[in-house]
Amino acid sequence: MHAPVPSPEDHAAAASLARLLAIMRALRDPRTGCPWDIAQDSASIAPYTLEEAHEVVDAIERAAWDELPAELGDLLLQVVFHARIAQEVGRFAFPDVVAAISAKMIDRHPDIFPPDTAAPETPPPARPADAAARAAAWEAAKARERAATGAGTLDGIARALPALTRAVKLQSRAARVGFDWPATDDVLAKLHEELAELAAARATGDPAAIADEFGDILFVLANLARHLRIDPEAALRGTNAKFTRRFAHIEDALARTGRTPADSTLAEMDTLWNAAKAAERAARAARARGED
Repeated sequence: MHAPVPSPEDHAAAASLARLLAIMRALRDPRTGCPWDIAQDSASIAPYTLEEAHEVVDAIERAAWDELPAELGDLLLQVVFHARIAQEVGRFAFPDVVAAISAKMIDRHPDIFPPDTAAPETPPPARPADAAARAAAWEAAKARERAATGAGTLDGIARALPALTRAVKLQSRAARVGFDWPATDDVLAKLHEELAELAAARATGDPAAIADEFGDILFVLANLARHLRIDPEAALRGTNAKFTRRFAHIEDALARTGRTPADSTLAEMDTLWNAAKAAERAARAARARGED
């Protein structure tokens, strides 16, 4: 493989990363470092790693580009933190992290990085024609890697993923070997079936059965999102934001009369909710028409 040649920009990035690694080393110094940082291990900071990843996604979804560098920095710090902890106990070090992902990127893009072992007259693999073809080639490469290690179809999907995201990944992986509903209407039919089963479980009053059937409904909804090509986590985050905006409208409207939601009725709050909903739809229609 012909190694990519580092650019001046790459050298500047390497210098800034070296500074961050030095900062983490100082923070973890047993004699002069920060007591909180010294006390951590990979398990204790894992929740922060998830939180920082979510904050990166949040900044992107809000198009808060001025916030994104700081959020990405927070996430990078987590990588450096985990690597430093591992180095101290002799598991691996930051260069191993970089080497692993570099090798993976090269191995999965043979059209861009032809292997050195290829015969000189061997043409490089054809470059996938579009993003969909490239994604398919990427997934095929991952499947070959799993097969080489004897991993099962569903192995390697992180358990710490948000449950809806993990459900979609499990279903997508199973679909690649033919375990999937052939049409969206089949998924909708399954959803109605699961709703009926939840109603039956609710009639029994058995909390475990109710929870089990409710989980089945969420799993089917994740499958429906996959068939509709919707990211269920992003869709739910959008709805959460919408609920927050509309409930804030209720609070603001009531505050103008010197009241709070606790001082009003459900019917009154529902009226204010519908007003907020109508205002949002009108604003969306105006934007569609190109009006200010």
